[in-house]
Amino acid sequence: MTKKRVVITGYGAVTPLGNTAEDTWEGIKNGKSGINTFTRYEDANFPAKVAGEVKDFDPGNYMDPKAARKMDRFTQFAVAGAKMAVEHAGLEITEENAPRVGVWIGSGIGGMETYEKQFRLYEKRGYRRVSPFFVPMLIPDMAAGQVSIELGAKGVNSCSVTACASGANSIGDAYRTIERGDADVMITGGAEAPLTEMSFAGFSSARALSTNEDPLKASRPFDKNRDGFVMAEGAGILILESLENAQARGAEIYGEIIGYGATGDAYHVTAPAPNGEGASRAMKQALEQADVQPEEIDYINAHGTSTEYNDHYETEAIKTVFGDHAYKLAVSSTKSMTGHLLGAAGGIEAIFSVRALQENILPPTMNYETPDENCDLDVVPNEARSQETNLVISNSLGFGGHNVSLLFRKYTG
Repeated sequence: MTKKRVVITGYGAVTPLGNTAEDTWEGIKNGKSGINTFTRYEDANFPAKVAGEVKDFDPGNYMDPKAARKMDRFTQFAVAGAKMAVEHAGLEITEENAPRVGVWIGSGIGGMETYEKQFRLYEKRGYRRVSPFFVPMLIPDMAAGQVSIELGAKGVNSCSVTACASGANSIGDAYRTIERGDADVMITGGAEAPLTEMSFAGFSSARALSTNEDPLKASRPFDKNRDGFVMAEGAGILILESLENAQARGAEIYGEIIGYGATGDAYHVTAPAPNGEGASRAMKQALEQADVQPEEIDYINAHGTSTEYNDHYETEAIKTVFGDHAYKLAVSSTKSMTGHLLGAAGGIEAIFSVRALQENILPPTMNYETPDENCDLDVVPNEARSQETNLVISNSLGFGGHNVSLLFRKYTG
């Protein structure tokens, strides 16, 4: 069976940096932070005081307000991102092509906000006051389900739930679906709305969140003084198509996906495997599948969470795979500006990777002030860089030992 080439023809995003992919990318290029002081749960006195919150988001701009009330916030983000991506791609979904248009959108947590609100109602007033939409609002696959309903996409409909690798796994799985001929178009990415009391409580108890109270400085990947990640929300959605389908409808092509590595650490529920062993295998898989040599890679959009273990071991993994070339690579973390969108991170970071290819611009790692001897690669410190860019890897790593590497190539025909 001949494998189909898979290209990117559109994208949409809702992030702490803006409610469109364009606004978000402009912020990334200019080193702007979308992280702010977070006061929603001030009375709880959580040690983390900052978050990457989506601002001025009105779901009524993207869907019927009545329908939106039956969706958790993460699903609203997904629907908004998907509609923007479809519009950007100039894609018309009709009765004729709908069975060949699929949806694969991941979420690490799903409707946490819905769960907390409805549980409080249950405790106070009993089961009769729990919404009949509680379960369909809660479950992580409902982002994909509602996008399918809203857009009329009748092809494969699925959701990868792999913690912070969910969005990247979903893109990789959607890529494979088209590559083997099971769909012509896939609407794919990740969505997350984790800024809830229990999320803050859980991550605070695990001492995973930054306690830096300066929102502009709290997320500092690869910096020696990093002290944890900054939780954020949003969605990043891409339109993937077979090359022949995109060409047949005259679509503009923004990039090509040519490799997908996915591995498991088999090590620990939260800590990465020593030396990033699983992450290194994911990158090697992506390179081998794409028939690309390590020294051909120009840029890595790192998972780069601003936590001690992740940043150190991801650096080690890159050195393992790339050898001497690791020191010639650009390796930056855009989480320094967006915060960590958990299951949606892979979605927005795939968009950044494609934009880097389009514009030959490498996103910076902001807040890099004190070098760490364990993280000694070129992290594009504090300012975007213009550089010819043809091949990019985007890494996403998740609790449970999930490792994903997506390999993108500049489209040249």
